[in-house]
Amino acid sequence: MNKTIQRGKAGGAITAPPSKSYAQRAVAAALLCKGETTLTNMILCNDTRAALQVAADLGASISSDGNTYTIRGGLNPKCASLNIGESGLATRLFTPITALCDKEITLSGTGSIMKRPIAMMEGPLNALGAHTSSNDGYLPIRICGPMHGGNITVDGSLSSQFITGLLMTLPTVEQDTILTVENLRSRPYIDMTIGLLKEFDIDIQHNDYQQFYIKGGQQYRPIRYNIEGDWSGASCLLVAGAVSGEVTIHNLNPLSLQADTAIIDALTRAGAEIITTTDSVTVRKNKLHAFQFDATHCPDLFPALAALAANCEGTSTIRGTHRLTHKESNRAQTIADTFTRMGIQTDIETDDLMQITGGPIHSATVESYNDHRIAMAAAVSALTCDNQITILNANAVDKSYPEFWEDLDTLSHPI
Repeated sequence: MNKTIQRGKAGGAITAPPSKSYAQRAVAAALLCKGETTLTNMILCNDTRAALQVAADLGASISSDGNTYTIRGGLNPKCASLNIGESGLATRLFTPITALCDKEITLSGTGSIMKRPIAMMEGPLNALGAHTSSNDGYLPIRICGPMHGGNITVDGSLSSQFITGLLMTLPTVEQDTILTVENLRSRPYIDMTIGLLKEFDIDIQHNDYQQFYIKGGQQYRPIRYNIEGDWSGASCLLVAGAVSGEVTIHNLNPLSLQADTAIIDALTRAGAEIITTTDSVTVRKNKLHAFQFDATHCPDLFPALAALAANCEGTSTIRGTHRLTHKESNRAQTIADTFTRMGIQTDIETDDLMQITGGPIHSATVESYNDHRIAMAAAVSALTCDNQITILNANAVDKSYPEFWEDLDTLSHPI
């Protein structure tokens, strides 16, 4: 599907989609429970659908009533192969969970996930007693457990997602574990995981995120859990308010542990007007100026930040491009290519920096590169272009935010 967005003015209110990061973690926790867990506000994107299917294939019994899902947990694999779709989190979350099982199971996926590295999982899982065999560090991967506890070291420089998988899995084994993490990135995502685990009565202790002390023999408690609104999905639409009008997004908790609450800091630095309540955020257009921002711990914000910078006077600097190589696309390059095509000067040659000089945004046809966040950023940029922008393969947004185009249509008005 292709989508053409006309120049327009943003105005109105929407409700944020549920967080797929929280949803996938909650599905995994429900699988590991003995009993029924109820998950509310579960509007499904492709990644959440994949997590539910994997949980079902691993033994969970799942039923739904509207946006409420009831999951009866219990590991009892029903098949020898799992398909995690195109979800990086599902890959790194369910691989350790699969390692609890005493039969060989193969995990595979589709699209860009087949090119995203997973080698960092094999050594630690093997050290914990599992047997793994991948496609030279890529999917598919074969795993046979059961895994036990122990002392292991994990490199956290590429992604925190595998650490999340271990933190969710290792409390269920008999032995205690000391998990040493080197070069951890995306600390807020670890805080999300620990916070969710606490809701399920799982306790994780750590020493300044360098060593995690995981007591074995813990049991997940079935609960009723509401999936909070997604700051990642909302970020581009908040930028739309900052650059072209006024936008209010409900079901957003300003005190959320989600990494992408940092978009508020970036918008403030750029000069946007912001009003927050306990469950909503309003962003209003103002004179915008160049800003500096470190996105090392919130790399999913890069496309939204690029759309913001393109509308600022001067050259903005965003740090942390090394975190973008293994996303749905090589995201630093695709951001640069997309905004250059729209007439915006973008430099990614400086080590770990992206520099974007604001200016007139010109009409163009751009690729989404099958990357949901590139499609969203291009769409928001169209609101301030000189005519219109056409986005190819615009249905890439289904990965995280299937209602994005509908919500954008609600918020955008012709000039």
